[in-house]
Amino acid sequence: MRTRILSSLAFILLLAGAGCKKDNYDAPSTELKGRIIYNGKQLGLRSNGVQLELWQPGFALSSKIPVFVAQDGSFSVKLFNGNYKLVGVRGNGPWVDFQDSIPVTVSGNGQVDVQVDPYFVFQDATFQHTATTVTATFTIMRINPTQPLESVTLYVGNSKIVDVFNRNVAVTKVAADITNILQPQTLTLTLPADLANKSFVYARVGIKAVGVGEQVYTPAELIQLK
Repeated sequence: MRTRILSSLAFILLLAGAGCKKDNYDAPSTELKGRIIYNGKQLGLRSNGVQLELWQPGFALSSKIPVFVAQDGSFSVKLFNGNYKLVGVRGNGPWVDFQDSIPVTVSGNGQVDVQVDPYFVFQDATFQHTATTVTATFTIMRINPTQPLESVTLYVGNSKIVDVFNRNVAVTKVAADITNILQPQTLTLTLPADLANKSFVYARVGIKAVGVGEQVYTPAELIQLK
């Protein structure tokens, strides 16, 4: 009996030692940075709303490495050196799904740009304000005609992270109310008292295509109210 107990104890210690050895592996320290771009410019997106995936070929049990994109269209991920494939998630972004994977070789910190084909983008977006209103003026640029315009929305919030889910107030103009998409458009929003009494707010405009969950946004604009 004593021999069996000692054998069992030795086996448990062996497993514990193996677990500690596994846990002591160094974490990945190489940083891969990137941008979601169209025509050389980063696209404004919903913070962590768009996701890419990294896969490492040649590993039978490999799993995806999720890559979340910030609202300014940038992303970063820590990796081990090696060869990877960067792919998009079908139906996840405000652009035509890109079918081809992007080969990425990581050997020290690196940079990769992901060129996409959005349905719409903004041009010449500006913001004005009074004590109680915020007005956005912009031109809509149709890039890929496969999906029609659904709406444009002005979002205002008290945080720099502002989008369809992170905002205090919003005003929307649907496509039916836009008589000429080639002409500059205007959206005006009246600030509620709790926002009008603040020193500043942030504003963005988002544009949505029919049947597409995510939007393309303008950069978050700081509006100094006082």
